[in-house]
Amino acid sequence: MNWRAIWAIYSFEMARTGRTLLQSIVSPVISTCLYFVVFGAAIGSRIQEIQGVPYGSFIVPGLIMMMLLTQSVANASFGIYFPRFIGTIYEILSAPVSFLEIVIGYVGAAATKSIILGVIILATAGFFVPLQIAHPFWMAAFLVLTAVTFSLLGFILGIWADGFEKLQVVPLLIITPLTFLGGSFYSIDILPPAWRTVTLFNPVVYLVSGFRWSFFEIADVSHGVSVGMTLLFLVACLATVWWMFRTGYKLKK
Repeated sequence: MNWRAIWAIYSFEMARTGRTLLQSIVSPVISTCLYFVVFGAAIGSRIQEIQGVPYGSFIVPGLIMMMLLTQSVANASFGIYFPRFIGTIYEILSAPVSFLEIVIGYVGAAATKSIILGVIILATAGFFVPLQIAHPFWMAAFLVLTAVTFSLLGFILGIWADGFEKLQVVPLLIITPLTFLGGSFYSIDILPPAWRTVTLFNPVVYLVSGFRWSFFEIADVSHGVSVGMTLLFLVACLATVWWMFRTGYKLKK
């Protein structure tokens, strides 16, 4: 394992975050704060509590998870696609760096950025609503697992896409709708039985539910099932990356 190569890719991607601080960090934090204001104040004034938790506090795990999913995919997909687009990927391909080391470098950097954002938004949320974390270990575990899983998904999309349009299709048309319909702002228990059954086919439900359980010990589905589904999704993404590696999937555009 060429750890120096991994560190070079990782540090370059993290340095890019520093150069685009306004876009990478400040913008997502401000957007999430607006969600707190709109949903916490406007809707929260009409919905006092959900399962014994004030509505403003209830939506915090969902907002963090929504940001985590979208930013992990965006960071990883853009991180690997842009070198393909401008041609600098050939410099990496000509170096003694394996596909696995490229994956670790890019995915690790994307996941790190998302985790940093999640921690910042969690700290920011404390200024708006009272928060408690019943299970800090599981909260950190869900945060890391989700960031790594969706960074892997973003990496896969960045290799698959052959244009900026394709790069935006999955995040805009699939991930964002699934996030909004995955219980980020409500409990699926309030849905009619038929829609509740349909919602359980949404994988984001398990991520949000497990993450919310780590805060308030309330969940739409068992936290054990949430952990299992998160790991299953992670394994699926790892299997796809492994398939790309074994079949010689090219990073060239």
